[in-house]
Amino acid sequence: MAAEGCEEEMSGNGELEESSAMEASDDPALSSTEMAVNSEENGSLAVAPEAPEAPVGSDPATFTMPQAAEEEEGELPADFERLWKAAHDNPQDFTSWTDLLQYCEQESHVTASRRALEAFLVRYPLCYGYWKKFADLERRAGYNNKAEEVCVQGLQAIPLSVDLWIHYINLLLGTLDMNLPESPTRIRSVLEDAVVAAGLDFHSDRLWDLYVEWEKEQGNMKNAAAVLDRVLKVPTQLYNTHYDKFKEHLNGHEPKEVLSSEEYEELRALCRQSQKAERAERAQEEEEEERPPGEEEPATPEGTDSEELMQKIREQVLIRRDKVYQDNEGEVRKRWHYEDAIKRPYFHVKPLDRHQLRSWHSYLDWEIAQLSNDTKDPQQDPNQAAAEGSEVTAQPQEQSEDTAVATDDHRVRILFERCLIACALYEEFWTRYTQYLEPQSVDEARAVFKRACEIHLIYKPNIHMQWATFEERHGDLTEARRVLEALEKTLPGLAVVRLRRAALERRAGQLDQSEALLQEAVAESKEKPTLHAFYSIKLARLLLKLGRNPSRARTVLQEALEISPDNDKLHLNLLELEVSGDPWASAEAVQECVTRALAAPLAPHTKILFSQRGLQFAEDYSNSIQSVLSVYEEHQKLLKELGGTKREAENGDEDPEKLSKSEDGTAVAVSAPTMPHVPITTPPPPVMGTDATSQAAYGGYGSWYQQPQYGSYGYQNTWNYNQGYYPPS
Repeated sequence: MAAEGCEEEMSGNGELEESSAMEASDDPALSSTEMAVNSEENGSLAVAPEAPEAPVGSDPATFTMPQAAEEEEGELPADFERLWKAAHDNPQDFTSWTDLLQYCEQESHVTASRRALEAFLVRYPLCYGYWKKFADLERRAGYNNKAEEVCVQGLQAIPLSVDLWIHYINLLLGTLDMNLPESPTRIRSVLEDAVVAAGLDFHSDRLWDLYVEWEKEQGNMKNAAAVLDRVLKVPTQLYNTHYDKFKEHLNGHEPKEVLSSEEYEELRALCRQSQKAERAERAQEEEEEERPPGEEEPATPEGTDSEELMQKIREQVLIRRDKVYQDNEGEVRKRWHYEDAIKRPYFHVKPLDRHQLRSWHSYLDWEIAQLSNDTKDPQQDPNQAAAEGSEVTAQPQEQSEDTAVATDDHRVRILFERCLIACALYEEFWTRYTQYLEPQSVDEARAVFKRACEIHLIYKPNIHMQWATFEERHGDLTEARRVLEALEKTLPGLAVVRLRRAALERRAGQLDQSEALLQEAVAESKEKPTLHAFYSIKLARLLLKLGRNPSRARTVLQEALEISPDNDKLHLNLLELEVSGDPWASAEAVQECVTRALAAPLAPHTKILFSQRGLQFAEDYSNSIQSVLSVYEEHQKLLKELGGTKREAENGDEDPEKLSKSEDGTAVAVSAPTMPHVPITTPPPPVMGTDATSQAAYGGYGSWYQQPQYGSYGYQNTWNYNQGYYPPS
């Protein structure tokens, strides 16, 4: 049941039928009457109330469910509420929905089924089989107008569904009184909408056949021939059967009955002239009597033309169509292996394998390349769009560059729409479609974003953030804000969304609003220390870098450290803040940061990093050698306590080739950097009043900070402001 509604009658939604060759079956098409659904509930075919026509090319994101009929059936089935709750508690669980729908169908409860189908189709509108079930439900209940509304809404959501179009047409054939003059007009209008919306689909043959057969049943042989003329130019799976049907149609009727008046008169005159020329050449018959100058040839009364002339006209018709057919066959051959690679053209929640995804990408690449080639080197394109008009002649037409490009662009869009049925749950294809549409129409690209984010990819953040970026790039900051706010409500606690919102306000010049968003995030994440520290760092940097308020930034970091004293990133950012200030005014604050970090429950290598940073700051900015030596002594004690083996490197006599462990624990060969034999910085002479121990210690310090393993403690280059003074690790 999980796949029912998505997989039933899949050929109508593009299932590629297995065949060993390109030849299609020759089964005769059913008449539209045989295709129609016979309703037992409607004994007399009364005219149904006027229902809205299925919109052609409408935005599938704009569809709304029809209002339910007012009739209620009393209490709902026993297990309905349980299954309903299970589906709504986890709306992404497709199986829970199909269990609910199957239960309602088994119970034959109209109200329960209606409620379940409405809720399901809002979330999974591409399951055309369930739209058909919904329409049948309303029709069996006697609500023909509601059934039509369901079909219209379904076709707004999935306009490429050949099955759903046929179901809608059959519904009209089963409910409208065809004896009324307006009924055939309405049926023809819907059929025309159907071939315009889905006629370019590679598997749209049944829809074209239905159109042709219905016109024949109405006695409109010219219209039937015109429809066949149109489909002869569309690359479809059963392209060859359409040509066979055209030949059969032409041979079964007089040419005047199937051809347009213009084409018939043109071919008739051409063939009569050809007959005259043949007679003159053969000299087998007497020369025809010439009419006086200016006298037009009288119209030949019906039935006076010879069968030989009619046959010549048919031959000329087929000569013209044969060129169209050959060109169309070439287009079919180009697409055949792409179509053959597509194994699941319908929607399902089950993931597609990589081969299927690559097949769609390859097909799109090829179709877009065709458009690019036509743009660079426009040639006459035999393929016309399905919407060229209800009566199409087969006369060779000069096709302009703009028309050719527009036709190919329409084919690309149709292929994208087909792809987004099978791959509706994959962001990459939606993104690719918007990138294709954006240079042509911002509004169309926006509509695709809307469909993706509000229907199919509600819980995938990347496409939402791309939509927000799209709106910001095109100047609609209000919509960009709305998109991000809606995403945050759907996926609360997602840090990247809050940061995008803050960045959007900052770029818009709303620094106060950006700060407020980060402050709110800090306040709301106190129960999650890691997230709280993350937001605190972001807020502190904003206050420091843009707000020019180090005092407030310091307060934010200090408050965060009270909640997360073991977060080394908070300590590092607070130290960075202090180091970036006035070196003489901030000396005490820097040492306080170092002391706080050393007292915190941090990893040994992190503590060594902070001690190194404090030592470097003292060396760079301290006004007293005594303070430098004091910091150095404390650092040596820490090294001895936490990483004593590192002190051996101070002597400088270690083998320059040594092994150093990286952060992930793997051993890496480290070569000592090339440097002159004379130290970069010569230790100063002994300071008056200092003892030998201190002097020796200071001299040892001079060699210590030049050692290559200095960086192996995790010291980051971002802290090393004097690259020339301290050799790189």
